[in-house]
Amino acid sequence: MSKVTVVGAGFVGMTCAQRLAEQEVAEEVVLIDIVEGKPQGIALDLNQAAAVEGYQARVVGTNDPADTAGSDLFVVTAGMPRKPGMDRSDLLEVNGKIVNSIADYVREGSPESRVVVVSNPLDTMVYLMAARTGFDKKRVVGMAGVLDAARMAYFISEKLGGGIRDVRCMVLGGHGDSMVPLPHYSTVDGVSIEALLSGDEIEAINHRTQHGGAEIVNLLKTGSAYYAPSAGAVAMAKAILRDEHRMLPCAAWLEGQYGLDGLYMGVPCILGRAGVERVVELELSDADMEKLQVSAAAVRKDLEHLVSAGLLAG
Repeated sequence: MSKVTVVGAGFVGMTCAQRLAEQEVAEEVVLIDIVEGKPQGIALDLNQAAAVEGYQARVVGTNDPADTAGSDLFVVTAGMPRKPGMDRSDLLEVNGKIVNSIADYVREGSPESRVVVVSNPLDTMVYLMAARTGFDKKRVVGMAGVLDAARMAYFISEKLGGGIRDVRCMVLGGHGDSMVPLPHYSTVDGVSIEALLSGDEIEAINHRTQHGGAEIVNLLKTGSAYYAPSAGAVAMAKAILRDEHRMLPCAAWLEGQYGLDGLYMGVPCILGRAGVERVVELELSDADMEKLQVSAAAVRKDLEHLVSAGLLAG
């Protein structure tokens, strides 16, 4: 029986569980959280919704890591969300401790699983998960680029007046203000947006994409985005579990690609049963390559912080 565990029953986690069940990505969806009763209540609600929606997946709510054993894939959403005025890096230590504790039971109970990390700061938490589990780094990947590209796609469709189904975007780099939107590789039904929008319009979209998460945080006041992040995570889970060989921008382990080595960062990947099957190297301009290096430096700075805090081996 196929089994997916969602770690964290906050808004991202509960909507991940809902999407996984409704789309029948796995026969069993486990939702685990440290708050007693919360994942159990959400699971009961989702199982009752199945009678209306018609899906056959079973949702299990639990506080016990033993119930996650034998999972084919984990979607890790646990951690403190951003608040207005906070940077993703402000979450480093508190979420780092949470990710380390999750990695321990992932490794012990599901040694053959694949892991999709959603917790922020994303690129750093993926690195920490891979280091702590000791898994082949192709089996540990971060959800960021799918979300960033989706935000960019919406902003493009909004500017052009609709047709979002035809918009495809590519965003590289760390999941933060230093991310690198690529207009040259962003299209509407195959036509580059550079042929459809002015330079100033594209620059405004790039800027809004880079700050897309903060825009939602500032509007919500007491939370952060969850519908689009959960959609991105489930798209990745499907690509892996169904062996779709789908190309998606993800935080993947780099070993020389794009001139970067020894870190996780957002790049286009082919996702399949093994996890990241291949990193796709795009031809970048000197300016975009320079931006990517700046983004990598920001990720490395966060990793150094984790080392100094004793959460990651140097």
